[in-house]
Amino acid sequence: MNGRPRAVVELHGEKSGPTLIFVGGMHGNEPAGVEACEKLAAAEPKLLAGDVYGFAGNLRALDAGYRYIDRDFNRSWTPALVERALSGKDGASEAFEVRELAEDIDAAVRAARGPVFFIDLHTTSAAGVPFALIGDTLPHRDFAASFPLPVILGLEEQIDGCLTEWMSAKGAVTLVVEGGQHESAEAQANLEAVTWTCLAAAGLIDAAAEPKVAAANDRLARARGELPHFIEVKSRHAIAEADEFVMEPGFANIARVRRGQLLARDRHGLVHAPADGLVLLPLYQKQGDDGFFFGTELGGLSLTASRASRKLKLDSLLPLLPGVRRAGDRLAISPKAATIYPQALFTHFGYRRRTAAETNVFVSRRVDPTRQSARSP
Repeated sequence: MNGRPRAVVELHGEKSGPTLIFVGGMHGNEPAGVEACEKLAAAEPKLLAGDVYGFAGNLRALDAGYRYIDRDFNRSWTPALVERALSGKDGASEAFEVRELAEDIDAAVRAARGPVFFIDLHTTSAAGVPFALIGDTLPHRDFAASFPLPVILGLEEQIDGCLTEWMSAKGAVTLVVEGGQHESAEAQANLEAVTWTCLAAAGLIDAAAEPKVAAANDRLARARGELPHFIEVKSRHAIAEADEFVMEPGFANIARVRRGQLLARDRHGLVHAPADGLVLLPLYQKQGDDGFFFGTELGGLSLTASRASRKLKLDSLLPLLPGVRRAGDRLAISPKAATIYPQALFTHFGYRRRTAAETNVFVSRRVDPTRQSARSP
């Protein structure tokens, strides 16, 4: 290692308030998030209240310039993998990174003097606009709505082991931001703008008194253009190395497509768009197991109806449906019922993760961070 520090920025307000934690460089070929934190540290924003921390993620991969060394660092945060890393029983490079970063984050959370917000700063292999990803809970939606970016629902639930899921379980409100193409000047400027928007959205600075906030919001709004504010992921095109997957050239990181449009090729043949919609995060690099995601616009009426349903806790009625029962934090759906009830019935309440077993289909949702923090000592 070349001595790159883990801690990039640390700022403390005189008064108690929210804690805002940034992590950049979770993937070693994505240094722009770390550089955005360095810019924030140099600017030394005046905090009204609260604390700000910024950490570099996969230091060893950042030094090497690779996405990861032994395994994807942003798939390494399942409870089992974290336990193995903390116990010292896992010799993978990313296990050392988990242990080191987890210690620093835990220290920041223990020192928190208010609610915790966690922001994971990324870039993409495809060119395109900056956008945000959230776990589908109302606190996450409310925080993300402050950002003039496309916000994608349902992508995090398609992926196991993300750092944001680990942080959400600790009671943090989380947000992932993809700033643009790796190492581009635009991506770094976009992520720098995101840091200022975060400071204002979390309530750590006075947005009206800080001109950089207005400039940041204007930049992000112009980058979004005519794209929808909220987008819902419908499917993930998972790949393996043996698939010989090749994305068709020219797709941005969020791209409108038409039904039947050619998207990619692999050893099985051609891959076409299943419907009119949006292709998200097309893979244009050698490492990775997500070929692309497919999504559709989520309109204001759907968002409002979903919010009202959750506030009224109408999801408590779902186990009354024939073939549906509660199984801990999940819902178990019989195979027959799974063919009858539309998936949208469950995603309406945030049940976006779907797992098929021999006897049932299980659906689950992200933990509400406000309820989780209320249970924490």
